Amino acid sequence: MFSLKNHPFAVDAFFEKSIVLTFAVPKQELESLIPECLTLDTFNNQYAFIAIAMVQTKNLRPKGLPKFLGNDFFLIGYRIFVRYTNPNGKILRGLYIIKSETNKAKMQFLGNLFTQYKYTKTDIQETKSEEKTSIKSIKSDFKVILNNNLNNVELPIKSPFQSWKEARKFAGPLPFTFTYNEKTNEILIIQGVRKHWKPKPINVDYFHFSFLNTLHFKNIQLANAFVINNIPYSWKKGKIERWKK
Repeated sequence: MFSLKNHPFAVDAFFEKSIVLTFAVPKQELESLIPECLTLDTFNNQYAFIAIAMVQTKNLRPKGLPKFLGNDFFLIGYRIFVRYTNPNGKILRGLYIIKSETNKAKMQFLGNLFTQYKYTKTDIQETKSEEKTSIKSIKSDFKVILNNNLNNVELPIKSPFQSWKEARKFAGPLPFTFTYNEKTNEILIIQGVRKHWKPKPINVDYFHFSFLNTLHFKNIQLANAFVINNIPYSWKKGKIERWKK
């Protein structure tokens, strides 16, 4: 079924910076948050993952339009790592978005017009010093303090991963994003295309996300944290498939 919300055209953008914190949760605690057409992307069949991406985006626009017609905004996206098996039996690895926030009213309006990501507008404050970067929101009640020293970065203390090589598999970018319409049994697949994605591990000195607290996880641990800079990024036009139960 055609809908403006089904990502009806391809989109180009540029990520000046993307900071991603990925949290490990016992898989049984995340299963209720995804639709039945998806399965959790797990590690050792024990942990599933929810990631928070904080992205400074420039020149976001429909593909083919000049950059000066694009939009610049800050994005906070809360996503669950998932897998989808298409009708041909191919397994697609991607993300299921459960919350999206932006600092621009225009992006909130356009995002909700052309996607199903349910954008809300919030305040975003970023401050930098030589040693630290702080990103916070009063309205959304979150705060992250990052250590700007990228040398000798260690995995979070209670991470389930034994090495950064293992952690890198859950650092994105994942090729696909999925949404699901329960009434029509239709799954919308949006494929992202990127170049030069080279995430660098970072140390997180402090974090607090009020939204995570509302999910009432009994056991959640920071699993990894990465930063990626200066990435051309685009999304293909959304593709709809009917899911057979």
